[in-house]
Order: sequence, then C-alpha cells, then structure tokens
Amino acid sequence: MGKLQCARAAHTGAGKAIPAADRTALAAHGGNRLCSQVMHATSVFFVSDAHLGVDPAAQEGARTARLHDFLNSLPGRASSLYIVGDLFDFWFEYRTAIPRRHFPTLAALARLREAGVDIAYLNGNHDFWLGTFFRDTLGIRTVDGGVPVEAQGRRLWLHHGDGLVGGDAGYRALRAVLRSRAGIALYGLLHPDLGIPLAHVVSRWSRHSRGDRPLDGDRLWTRIAEPRFAEGFDTVMVGHFHHAWERREGARAFFMLGDWIDSFTYVVLADGRLTLERWPGP
Repeated sequence: MGKLQCARAAHTGAGKAIPAADRTALAAHGGNRLCSQVMHATSVFFVSDAHLGVDPAAQEGARTARLHDFLNSLPGRASSLYIVGDLFDFWFEYRTAIPRRHFPTLAALARLREAGVDIAYLNGNHDFWLGTFFRDTLGIRTVDGGVPVEAQGRRLWLHHGDGLVGGDAGYRALRAVLRSRAGIALYGLLHPDLGIPLAHVVSRWSRHSRGDRPLDGDRLWTRIAEPRFAEGFDTVMVGHFHHAWERREGARAFFMLGDWIDSFTYVVLADGRLTLERWPGP
C-alpha cells in the first residue's frame, strides 16, 4: 500500500490496441485520468458474476457504481484482470448495436486497457455470446471454456463453472442450441429492442426458478478441483455458484469467486499469494 498514483490513459499492455476513434469516445466517458492506491504493480485480479442488467437500472445503480469503483482502482496496481464470466446478465453482439445501458462499464474497461492492464474475459452461461467487439474495439481477449494461467510461480486453472458438475439434461440441450451457429444466426434476426428484453425475461425466470441452493463445497472440491490438481495445477478458480468460498490443502487452493450482487468479492494474486477479498475492504 502506498502513495496515490494517477496514470494517464496510454496503451502499454498486451493485446490489440484500441482504435483511435473508439478510444476517444470511450475514454471521454468518465475522464482519461485514472487514480489508484499503489499496491503491487504486477498483481493479478479475478472477478466474476456481476450480472449487470438483471434488474432495472435504478435498482442496480449502486452496485454498478461499486463495480466501477473497483475497476477504476486497478491501474497502478494490476498487471492483469480476469473476468470469469457473467459480467453481464445478457450479452449478444449484434453487427451494428450494443446495449446502451452498459456503455459506462465498457468505458471503464476501455480505460483499464489504455492504462496497460491486460484483460481476459471468460464466457459465462449468461454472456457467452461474446463476439469481436471486445477483441477489436476494446482489446480484451475472450475465451470459451477452461483457461490455464501461469503467474508468480503458480499454475492456475480458471473456468466460469457452468456445466462442470453435471446438471439438467434439458438445460444442456438448450445450451447447445443457443451456442450453435444456427441459434446465433436466428437470434440475430430479432431487432435489439425485442431480443434484449426477451433475453432478460428468460434470464430472470431461469434464476428465480432455481432458487437459492446451499453450497456443497466438498462435492465441488472432489468434482472440479481434484481432477485439475491431478493435471498439475495448484489452484482452481470458478465463478457461477454465487458463493464466496475457499479451501486450501497444503499448496493446493480452490476458490469460488462469489458475485457482485451480494458478495462483492474478488481474488487477488500478489507476490505469489492468493487472497479472497471484498470490495471495498476495511
């Protein structure tokens, strides 16, 4: 922890640079100076399940602002940010339109890239329709499935968590259809003013129909973490379950990232040490 440092927006990170026109528009939203408390300039941050857009804008304004505050704190102390799925409760990439409600969040991500923070975005089960906008306009890598990460002497395996422990066969069949080329093409024929509200209605219905499920950490350790430990990973990290939880056995660690609906939690890797934290901290 240390002095307050401000960094002017300047692309220095890995990945594709943001085109000048888009950079100007996005950086202008919220200013082009980023200030944060200096902690570790090489720290790696992991966050999941904000589900932005699940509730009316006025209702979720406070938690959206809380997320933006966290993102704006990263320049000067983060080298990388991993978004482990479901940042948005729904995302579909039309060829010429994006949901206008999420522009402030996209602007915050653009400013992070301009400040040199590398960002990887793992597909969740709500925002799996990620297209070229994040890659070509924002310079953010999008990844489907599990992701191996080697950093600070640790070998991590990341996954959103959806589909790792079995589940409803009907849901799996629907998931396959939605992610198919034909499904994407057909949905793209709907006008955004129809497609986006429809997706939010289905998403809310799906979430409420499941209800709150208790966490069976031992089962998830056995089903998700132990097979990856056997492959040589020392850390396994997932989102999806909306529980902030960790278990450690010797050098092995298993994290569930929680969410930004109730938990406001994240994991940070600094000096080879992983910690599960809540924003804002004490």
